[in-house]
Amino acid sequence: MSASTWPPLREELRGIEPYGAPQLPIDKVPVQLNVNENPYGPSSACVADIATSAAEAAMTLNRYPDREFVALRQSLAWYLSRDTSTGIVPEQVWAANGSNEVMLQLLQAFGGPGRTAVSFAPTYSMYPEYARDTNTRWLAGHRAEDFSLDLDAARDLVKSEQPSVILLPSPNNPTGTALPPEAVAVLCEAAGDDGIVVVDEAYGEFRREGVPSALEMLPAYRNLVVTRTMSKAFAGAGLRLGYLAAAPEICDAIRVVRLPYHLSAVTQAVALAALRHAPELLGKVDELRAERDALVAWLRDQGYDVADSDANFCLFGRFADRHAVWQGLLDRGVLIRETGPEGWLRVSVGTPDEMAAFRDALIDVNGERA
Repeated sequence: MSASTWPPLREELRGIEPYGAPQLPIDKVPVQLNVNENPYGPSSACVADIATSAAEAAMTLNRYPDREFVALRQSLAWYLSRDTSTGIVPEQVWAANGSNEVMLQLLQAFGGPGRTAVSFAPTYSMYPEYARDTNTRWLAGHRAEDFSLDLDAARDLVKSEQPSVILLPSPNNPTGTALPPEAVAVLCEAAGDDGIVVVDEAYGEFRREGVPSALEMLPAYRNLVVTRTMSKAFAGAGLRLGYLAAAPEICDAIRVVRLPYHLSAVTQAVALAALRHAPELLGKVDELRAERDALVAWLRDQGYDVADSDANFCLFGRFADRHAVWQGLLDRGVLIRETGPEGWLRVSVGTPDEMAAFRDALIDVNGERA
């Protein structure tokens, strides 16, 4: 092997840049609206509980953590049961280091060589990477012009390709579009027993009033998986805790591929402490929804196309040179995300002051480019 090809990386990985949104120092870019974080941190009481819980866990770090994280599964089941009339039991819950690891474990268990994973573009940019990393064939269908799902086309694709895993973010990232319940039902039925349908509700807590969670459909479809995260509405991006609800048989299948003791004692303790403060940590969700709706209205008043959003971000456009607009905002201390279809940009919903800074910067950039 020549020096130019060392180290001996898998050939299909050569030249690929690692995934990641730009991370810039907050003292250099004070308004950071690019990775859909909750801008409101935990209270001092929550921080104190987390610190005490972490300290108690630290006293037993000479021992392995609870491999089955029983207490955490019980607490997550309690939390998820608030979003469904039928309730969730601990045996239906699985958790890992962020919903990214949850998704990877699903592809490890149900994807692999000779199997196919499907989603519908534009969709979350990590999905094809999960497929690549598990040697699963990746196939992307397409959404309608308004980013909704064309159910007839989606059903036909599933019927013809017979994927093992169907990945459906709802609300969708990067567009913010929520799936109607009938879409979940149609694709669960089209997939049948040979396919797992994963509804990724990373932004589920931000959905608008009257939009149901796919958790309500779990009793009807044993091939349905609903994933969540503590990174977004729960203000726990630094915690790295994602989880799912599904049939107990699916959770048992994932246990085959998980790494031993994949959730540390500290992670479990901190997540349990955060769940004890759920009402507080979720207390700003309504304000963020209202700020999102105001942002959508303002952007449309400015003449932009804006996708309907049930998340804590907005996708807006269209720009002949979106990078120039992104850079212009960055030059003014506002960082948003250059992602999604060509000509569109995505902005996270922040505090009122952050949104005012974004609006002022965008007006200034447009004036400069006029």
